[in-house]
Amino acid sequence: MQILQVNNLVKTFPISEKQRKSLGITEKKKTAVAGISFTAKSGEVFGLLGPNGAGKTTTMRMLSTLIKPDSGDALYNDVSAVKCPEKVRSSLAFLTADLKLDMKSTASIMYDFFAELYHIPKEDAQKRKTEMFKNFGIDKFADTKIMKLSQGQKQKVSLVISVIHDPQFIIFDEPTNGLDILAARDVRDFILSMKEQGKCVIISTHLFDLVEKVCDRAAMIIDGKIVVNDTLENLKGGKPLEDAFYDFYSKYKSEHPDGEGD
Repeated sequence: MQILQVNNLVKTFPISEKQRKSLGITEKKKTAVAGISFTAKSGEVFGLLGPNGAGKTTTMRMLSTLIKPDSGDALYNDVSAVKCPEKVRSSLAFLTADLKLDMKSTASIMYDFFAELYHIPKEDAQKRKTEMFKNFGIDKFADTKIMKLSQGQKQKVSLVISVIHDPQFIIFDEPTNGLDILAARDVRDFILSMKEQGKCVIISTHLFDLVEKVCDRAAMIIDGKIVVNDTLENLKGGKPLEDAFYDFYSKYKSEHPDGEGD
């Protein structure tokens, strides 16, 4: 079983004098993430749900080793993201909604290029390419220039290329932001397919609908802190997820009127 153990992640950012003046504040640092901990495992989708500015993206970037935490750590099967970032990167994919592709190339050429970049043996790469292109319907437009593809088709190509090295951990920051309904559906299907393959999938989002459709468990994050972490059923408590979130949010804000987050 693949396990991600997140232990007390903390991240602060300096605030310049110009920013302090424009915001009318005296603090020289802003706490973006204030001691986040949770566990995610293979065969499930774990969601970080919160409003914009709650600290979700900062958390995801620490998990993906793009930035270092001030303190705390994330352990991927007991391998430290802080101490061994290169080893961790080989087992994960960090995905966003705005993945870039070479518009003049084709899905087939792009796949082959990245397979070689990851030093995947040609026979293995071809076998995986055939399988994934068929599963996601890319085989129907594999040799069409990417500039001529629809947004949903481009998204499928981006997603498949992102997991070309068959990572065990998938980290997805705001996966459907800016996508039309068809492309968003493709992303949801992709997330569920990764779960079915036994991957450990972590997503961040502010969209209640996405969490309800794909997540097994979720944590609500406000001002850089996790205020509740449970199964989706328990979080909802018999209510729509949106109503449950606002109940938690209102309670938290009444108890922490001066909270901050990123």
